Amino acid sequence: MNDSAELTAAAPSADNRLLPGSGSVWSYQEAFSRNLGLITPAEQEKLRTSRVAVVGLGGVGGIDLVALARLGIGKFTIADPDVFETRNTNRQYGATLSAEGRFKADVMCQIVHDINPEADIRVFREPIGQGNADAFLEGANVMVDGIDAFEIGLRRLLFRKARERGIHALGAGPVGFSTVWVIFDPHGVTFDRYFDLSDQMDKVESFVAYVAGMAPSSLQRSYMDLSYLDFENHTGPSAGLACHLASGVIAAEVLKILLARGRIHAAPYYHQFDAYLGRLVRRRLFGGNRNLLQRIKRRWLVNYINRRLKPTAGDNLAT
Repeated sequence: MNDSAELTAAAPSADNRLLPGSGSVWSYQEAFSRNLGLITPAEQEKLRTSRVAVVGLGGVGGIDLVALARLGIGKFTIADPDVFETRNTNRQYGATLSAEGRFKADVMCQIVHDINPEADIRVFREPIGQGNADAFLEGANVMVDGIDAFEIGLRRLLFRKARERGIHALGAGPVGFSTVWVIFDPHGVTFDRYFDLSDQMDKVESFVAYVAGMAPSSLQRSYMDLSYLDFENHTGPSAGLACHLASGVIAAEVLKILLARGRIHAAPYYHQFDAYLGRLVRRRLFGGNRNLLQRIKRRWLVNYINRRLKPTAGDNLAT
């Protein structure tokens, strides 16, 4: 990674923290005072000094970042190599007319500084990979996954690196009108073990293993039309409201991790909350994706996707 790929967005000077039209100086304590009663003043200071690494700033990652910033978390490392486009409008927090064509990382950094002008933000505009994954996670207390659902290789790398560093890693995804989430404890089941992933799997098999392991209960199946899943173009049905649901559960779980409050139901537990159906599921997936029922689901979905792909596309699916 070039030195220019990582930027540190320093907190603005005191002169730049003046509240518009008032002449008074912005105050961290006042800005997050309404958190008190839910967390203690000492816990708020803990959040202020904690660093969260958020990779991917699109549909879920950007909203996750804002939810975490409004908790008063004071340090972030964020990464996304993409720019905002019109097609992002229905679900991505930073997708506005004024942001079109701008780097997502730059836009989201500015949004966080508009919430908390003293926030310490490290920005990666280059793709995260083997060469800079360690630098991305440096100093982080927890990692939040906002990566595109189709990018399994990068997920495997970062969840492995987070485990090596002894930090929790988690992600929540929008599935229909619901959110699904799985948390990985650095001393618990590994990401590859839970999802039953290996280097020998092709891209369709890896994608199917990931989505099946994230949503074993498949609450959305009663109303989702899978014919709109386009594997070649990495698109599928996705609603903005589900991204907001995802940000809420991520913020709650990160809060618990950072403050060591409450039980963390890490893998092999999985969770799904469907606002449309009004249902919450949290269960232990015995055997992870190696569970017999999961293997049956995965084989069906792999065959379904492969049937829909053009005959020539199969040549390009090997990892």
